[in-house]
Amino acid sequence: MGLRTGVLLVVVLLIAALAALNWGLLVTPTAMSVGFMQITAPFGLIMLGLTVLLSIFFVAYIVYLQTTVLLETRRHTKEMQAQRSLADRAEASRFTELRSFLETQENVHMARNAERHAALLARVEQLETMIKLRSDRTDNTLAAHIGQLEDRVDRRPATATVASSPPVGMPPPV
Repeated sequence: MGLRTGVLLVVVLLIAALAALNWGLLVTPTAMSVGFMQITAPFGLIMLGLTVLLSIFFVAYIVYLQTTVLLETRRHTKEMQAQRSLADRAEASRFTELRSFLETQENVHMARNAERHAALLARVEQLETMIKLRSDRTDNTLAAHIGQLEDRVDRRPATATVASSPPVGMPPPV
């Protein structure tokens, strides 16, 4: 129980106790004026009735205010939920855009890598072809030189004197 409710309950109990203790005085008829005429009635009961009526009015007003606040809170909660779902959808949309952008960038990067790889393979193929041609030319040149040397050796007359005489500066064979 809150402090305000406790204080209000104490005040109501004090009023009820005062009315119970002074009940005889409250029901004593008195002549009173209501503005345009005079009547005889128990003034205490009329004042007590007005106090009860005022209390009922305030309780009804408090219930009305609480209901209004609850309805307003409910409306705000619905609006906040709608705004939250809208923000979530926008965030999901941004994530989708980011994913799409990253996939596009990855595809571009992979395409560039594929182009570079293809260019590298073409260059390696070209170099292999050039090396093969160079090797073939070298083989042909070497074969031509060997052929020329064989022709020279075949055309030269065989002389025994060259083989039997020792080279200059060497001792004769035994």
